Amino acid sequence: MKNQIWTLRGLNFFYYATTAVLMPFLPIYFELKGYSSAQIGLLMMFGPFVAIFAQPLWGYLSDRYHTLKLIIFLLWTCTLLSSTGIFVTEGYGWSFLFMLLLYFFMLSSVPLLDSVTIKATIHAGLPYGSVRMWGSLGFTLMAMTAGSVLSLIGGLQSIPWLYWSIWVFPLVLLLFLKDEKGGGPGISITALTSVLKNRPFLWFLLLIFLLMIPHRMNDGLLVLYLKDLGAPDSMAGWAWALAALSEVPTFALLGRYMHRFHELALLGMVAVLYTVRWALYAWITDPSILIALQLTHSVTFAVFWIVAVQYAVRLVPEELRSTGQAMLAAVFLGLAGITGGFVGGYIKDLWGGQAMYGFGACLTAIAAVLLLGTRAVSRKERSLQK
Repeated sequence: MKNQIWTLRGLNFFYYATTAVLMPFLPIYFELKGYSSAQIGLLMMFGPFVAIFAQPLWGYLSDRYHTLKLIIFLLWTCTLLSSTGIFVTEGYGWSFLFMLLLYFFMLSSVPLLDSVTIKATIHAGLPYGSVRMWGSLGFTLMAMTAGSVLSLIGGLQSIPWLYWSIWVFPLVLLLFLKDEKGGGPGISITALTSVLKNRPFLWFLLLIFLLMIPHRMNDGLLVLYLKDLGAPDSMAGWAWALAALSEVPTFALLGRYMHRFHELALLGMVAVLYTVRWALYAWITDPSILIALQLTHSVTFAVFWIVAVQYAVRLVPEELRSTGQAMLAAVFLGLAGITGGFVGGYIKDLWGGQAMYGFGACLTAIAAVLLLGTRAVSRKERSLQK
């Protein structure tokens, strides 16, 4: 079991290291191809939305054929093949197609890898976070060093060689993984219909949609904004590295104290902090300070994700929790991602990055009012019922 845990730590480390090459540097790579900010935003955000609906398929196949290891290997191989299409073809249409395929395969492997990790940690008597944190460490280390490595091997045009070389490690480690049966959560029609009738849950998803549009906008377009302000390409990696590193202590500590506060109140405060964060991004034009502000990721996104997952689970019946979590992920990764990437990019193309972040601050301010207002109304209704 000890060997299985260390294998999973390595798999998490190197898998997330591969994403640390794509997320910070692909937007700049696409900009060099002549794509607009709106086009790049759509390229970076449409794939995750489609991948949400692909995950139940791969979960079913892993159950049907009693293997997680083989399905993960298949998905990672298809991810590599899709990335080849991104780097060797020309034209926006081809880029869009192969980015869609890349996310379809790459993100579909995440719940399967999580499934193996959760089972192994339960058997070993270890917390899931003790293995998953290696993914954050891999992402952080690669994001910090990728810019310098790319400079040494020929610049941004060498992204494919760095990306492909990292994939050697998780594919080799996968050979040593003990196979497990299982899969990711599925969405049945019956469960989906039941959840869609849950008005408090749907209202919650709408508020999450408003709150997360600017966050997903920042995910896809921050590095382009930094370039507009004169930052070198290497600073893009540092921006992502600081964000990833800052969330580790929040994930480790927040669970101990979260029970003292209601989730809507916490999310309302997160929305207030997000408003301040995006307002500062709109006001400050020094790239170094903007990168340092990525540390606020720890008190915005990290807190948001832990609280939102817990509240989503609490709003739906126990037998529908997987469906509720899947719908939350679809709103965050998909709907908010597409809207933030395309609308944010459109605003940036027309009026610049400062206007884009100003728009984000306005949205999160509206979300803050609605979240805190919803909490106040629910408290008043409970007091009247007593």
